Amino acid sequence: MATSNARERARAEVMAELLAAARARLVTEGAADLSLRAVARDLGMASSAVYRYVESRDALLTLLIIEAYDAVGTVAEEAVARTAQDPAHTWLEVARAVRGWALDNRYSFELIYGTPVRGYQAPEDTVLPAVRIWGVIVGLLMRADAEGTLRPSGPDFDPRGRIAPEVFAFVGFTDPADVPDHIARVAARSATLFTSLIGAISVELFGHLHRVAGDFGKLFDVTIATAAAGVGLHVDLS
Repeated sequence: MATSNARERARAEVMAELLAAARARLVTEGAADLSLRAVARDLGMASSAVYRYVESRDALLTLLIIEAYDAVGTVAEEAVARTAQDPAHTWLEVARAVRGWALDNRYSFELIYGTPVRGYQAPEDTVLPAVRIWGVIVGLLMRADAEGTLRPSGPDFDPRGRIAPEVFAFVGFTDPADVPDHIARVAARSATLFTSLIGAISVELFGHLHRVAGDFGKLFDVTIATAAAGVGLHVDLS
């Protein structure tokens, strides 16, 4: 047992070093050019030795993608846990927290929300980490709806077929056919919060606000609050 535990700890240490080296390579070369050979060289390992820990470049990319999605989910969930405010202001704090993570981890953000890596097919393992932030978003919308503070100004629509079953799982339904139209509309509006968040961060990180924004953080707040108002979450920025 002691020998087995020691081996597990040693393997975990090597995996941590491997991921750290791969993250560093994301910064210098980008995801498309990530190479197991280069990562092995950075660690002083033989290329063949790396394959004891990851079976391919794509497997290493998958580990980095899961790590990044989980980081975003954790940041969002922790922001909710520490914010004792109404759902609208809580969403603003969540958005600010995710933006802060993205500014500190630009290349991890690019990996999961930027240009897809040509030829890479994300496995099923990435789905649950990816939808963690959707759980936060849908949870806040459902809370606002239950409290009577969700007042959408956007258009009405037929919600059927617009949201995948994975999203409805966050509100306790496994079969989309069982979801009341009212709840389905709330869930469908979650896409506006998600896309406005990722879009607002992306245009800042990729330089599209150069000579447009005076204060990036303040303009970000306006973007998030404006999109949220259409969904029904009203934030006072004054």
